[in-house]
Amino acid sequence: MQALRHYLLAIQFFSRIPVTGRLAAWVGWSAEMQRASAAHLPGVGWLVGLWAAALVTLVLWLLPGSPWTPLLAALISTAGTLWLTGGFHEDGLADVADGLGGFVPAERALEIMKDSRLGSYGVMALVMALLTKVVLLATVLDKMTPYWGPVPAVILAVAMHVLSRFAPLVLMHNLAHVGLAASSKTLNVAGQQLGWRGLITGALWTLPIVALLWWFGSGWLILKIAIACSVTTWLLQRWLRKRLGGMTGDCLGACQQLNELAVLLAVAVHVLRPVL
Repeated sequence: MQALRHYLLAIQFFSRIPVTGRLAAWVGWSAEMQRASAAHLPGVGWLVGLWAAALVTLVLWLLPGSPWTPLLAALISTAGTLWLTGGFHEDGLADVADGLGGFVPAERALEIMKDSRLGSYGVMALVMALLTKVVLLATVLDKMTPYWGPVPAVILAVAMHVLSRFAPLVLMHNLAHVGLAASSKTLNVAGQQLGWRGLITGALWTLPIVALLWWFGSGWLILKIAIACSVTTWLLQRWLRKRLGGMTGDCLGACQQLNELAVLLAVAVHVLRPVL
């Protein structure tokens, strides 16, 4: 039952899905519970992914045969996930881009990342990330849907949100939190490094979608996704250790977004260039 409480806290923190009233009273709250809830971030990805899959499937069903259908499905599902999460991770990506886009000392970068105003680096990173995400998703849908119907779209939508939300747990395990404690909104979540138990909990959330990818795709697809996410997370981790000496909550959001793109890119390569 405690694991369920932690999961509901994760839903409450990482999405707009309401956990209120008697349910919230039953869940309760403490700083320790909030930290433990971070391990269930991939579980929140299941809800976001299923929501995205439902939107993709709806568009494919309403507008069959149109050449614009894959692009429209990608746009609507992306907008839908932005609404469901409140752009939580996208905001982190923009803040990290603002803070680390220029060559400023770590202390100044942390101050910039806490500024609510969006700078030019943040705008560029956010626009490019969203455009790339939509284009990659539309490309894959356009290639797969005529042959296999909506099933691969559903699996892909879930996979990109679940697997990308495991990567921040790796950062939490390997890097210390270096944010400004007095103003950090994520200190209760990421203030302490994640232990092996939390990392294993997050990994367990990913096993069902890995099994689905194996069933529908192949071991090669899983390998490509694993390589893409591992390289992306390792490079980001190395960069954050060099520039900041650790990570902040914004860095976790950036990690999720970059790994979402990594999953999509790996799937696109597998579909369009299967020999690679």
